[in-house]
Amino acid sequence: TGITNLLSAIPYIGKTLVYWLWGGFSVSNATLNRFFVLHFVLPFAIAALAAVHLLFLHETGSNNPLGISSNVNLIPFHIFYTTKDTVGFVVLAVMLASICLFFPNL
Repeated sequence: TGITNLLSAIPYIGKTLVYWLWGGFSVSNATLNRFFVLHFVLPFAIAALAAVHLLFLHETGSNNPLGISSNVNLIPFHIFYTTKDTVGFVVLAVMLASICLFFPNL
């Protein structure tokens, strides 16, 4: 309730926002359900927006505000960044698995 109490500090509409967010006058089962759904759906929405952003960036290209042709120092997006991100993901997954498997009580 700490974050929702910050909403109550907003003048004029704070109490209404907290009432709407809680689903009543106090934290209840409806409040927990709303927050559980939010925490489940939000990462998928962010991933979808990132994928759409990368799709549009790949289709149209990046904007060049200076108008100077900079085709000299371009690198291919697919091979370079896909490999870089895959290596980073594998390294982090191995580190997390190592910590979980070798130090389970940490």
